[in-house]
Amino acid sequence: MSLLGSRSRPSRAAVALAGVALMLAACAGDGGQLTEPEQAESPEVDAPTTNAPDESAEPGIVDEGDQTLVVATTSILGDVVSNVVGDDARVEVLVPPGVDPHGYQPSASDAALLRQADLVVANGLGLEENLVDAIDAASSEGIRVLELAEQLDPIEFGVADHHDHAHDDDHAHDDDHAHDDEHGHDDEHGHDDEHGHDDDHAGHDHGPLDPHIWFDPERMADAVQLIAAELGEVGAGDFDDRALAYADELRALDHELAELYATIPSERRLLVTNHDSLGYLAHRYDFEVLGTVVPGVSTQAEADARAFAALVETIEETGVPAIFTENVESSALADQLATEVGSRGGPEIAVVSLYTDALGEPGSDAATYVDLLRENARRIVDALG
Repeated sequence: MSLLGSRSRPSRAAVALAGVALMLAACAGDGGQLTEPEQAESPEVDAPTTNAPDESAEPGIVDEGDQTLVVATTSILGDVVSNVVGDDARVEVLVPPGVDPHGYQPSASDAALLRQADLVVANGLGLEENLVDAIDAASSEGIRVLELAEQLDPIEFGVADHHDHAHDDDHAHDDDHAHDDEHGHDDEHGHDDEHGHDDDHAGHDHGPLDPHIWFDPERMADAVQLIAAELGEVGAGDFDDRALAYADELRALDHELAELYATIPSERRLLVTNHDSLGYLAHRYDFEVLGTVVPGVSTQAEADARAFAALVETIEETGVPAIFTENVESSALADQLATEVGSRGGPEIAVVSLYTDALGEPGSDAATYVDLLRENARRIVDALG
């Protein structure tokens, strides 16, 4: 449940409605996909990040002598898969760094590459909205497809709204991975699956399942085991050993992030985001998502003027110091939101860009998945701590 509906008053909503109507109309058709938090121009995305296959090739067949071919849908998954693959397979990525997977439009060469893959690793749960048909077509032709999110005990949209902050600030974990230090989490995202997690939110009806699983490194540690198992079915290599090493790295990162986030006082762990992409982060590290500029889990949803006005009031009432935008979408509406709060005598609001649905460009602060989580934590702590 969101805080927005109960806090909206008609007189205030009218003020914000007038101020943002033109901005909403201008942004409704803006699918701008940006390369960096500084919001550079989008790269061309009509081809995979590496060499496209010969479209005359027979579907599902890789040229003789080629390595095992693994196609990952997103740049984040591409990096995760590469850490498991090593040199024992070739990894191709469909959606490049800095590009929004929600709005990515596949090309004919993407479809052909999917049909040549030995394994396709996708996020699923609707993240790759426009790739669903191409992935389904490849699967129907016998291509092996691994959709990760649905196997990682996904949370429902909205479980981090009104999050219960009655937790010890050491974020104690107590899960099957035996994180047993002073920052060990009591794994309240808890998964009730083969990994032995017990989700305390099970059975709550919050809406559709949230696809943004990568903001929980513990879940992604489980994901690399799934990837290794699938790789073992299509090729030969030291996949299991690499997966174990990488999973350990991700679990160590989880503790590192918990320590960073624990420096933020509990009353300041309040998130206002561009779209609802940080639910797993909020759930894992005891934040509350107050609201989003664009409603829902997809960047392709349209902003709503009344909800925008209500969000202005929520920010005024709670005194949140920052609005978090993302490297794959324009910050125009978030900038307008911050301006609206200021024009009504409210506090000065920082607009802080995070790396959300895609890696940053090579050489950026978020060129790898691990770097992405670490850099986002640094920015969130700087903004809220």
